[in-house]
Amino acid sequence: MKTQERSSAGVGRGAALTPPAGDRLPSPPRERKPALAALAVLLVLLGALGATVLVMRAGDRVEAVVLTKRVQQGQAIPDSAIEPVMVAEDSDIKYVRWDQRGLLKKYRSTTDLVDGTVLVGSMLTKEKGLEAGKAVVGLSLKSGQYPPRLKEGDTVSAYRVGRETSGGSDDSDSGTGDGSGQRRGSSGNATIAEGAKVQSIKSGSGDSIASSGNLPVSVVVDKSDAAELTAAASNGEVSLVLDADGGS
Repeated sequence: MKTQERSSAGVGRGAALTPPAGDRLPSPPRERKPALAALAVLLVLLGALGATVLVMRAGDRVEAVVLTKRVQQGQAIPDSAIEPVMVAEDSDIKYVRWDQRGLLKKYRSTTDLVDGTVLVGSMLTKEKGLEAGKAVVGLSLKSGQYPPRLKEGDTVSAYRVGRETSGGSDDSDSGTGDGSGQRRGSSGNATIAEGAKVQSIKSGSGDSIASSGNLPVSVVVDKSDAAELTAAASNGEVSLVLDADGGS
């Protein structure tokens, strides 16, 4: 009898200690940390931005000038010989950009440039160069041997001018010298060079030029005319005439 009572009591206590399935105690709510969440989002955005910048820098391109024709040393680069090309931007390379192509008229090539060359600044110079087949001849002209207001860039023709001889000499009959620098009559006048360009006129004090009576002038002529023009200039037998389309 006592054994049954103990068993019943033990069963009752076990049943009392087991809570019903639907009556579990609620778990405490998790603590929210909005600052950490915002920081995480910010880090993600910064990482994405950095990756984008790296990709953009790796793919930076600039529009530069490339030659489509050969350009010889000393020549200007015409518009017909260039086109745009995309190249990788590099701060160490001074490309001539396509939007700067209008400035090429002021420059000449420092060396022979071949088709396909991408232009950089070191390939160009503002110094005046000579075209192929041209030569520069220096003249010392007296008053009357050059037109008034002669200036650099003018187009002129060079003539051989004879110095009339005084009577009594055999040269006066023939109107020519013997080729050794003797006087030449007016019948010996002839064109030496046409379409010559005035490259430079010596700049200096007016007094020095006036005292000597000579004007130093350099002209660009065809190489085939250079020898004759030089010989005539050494005898003071050159006169420049301004061409109709040559300027003032």
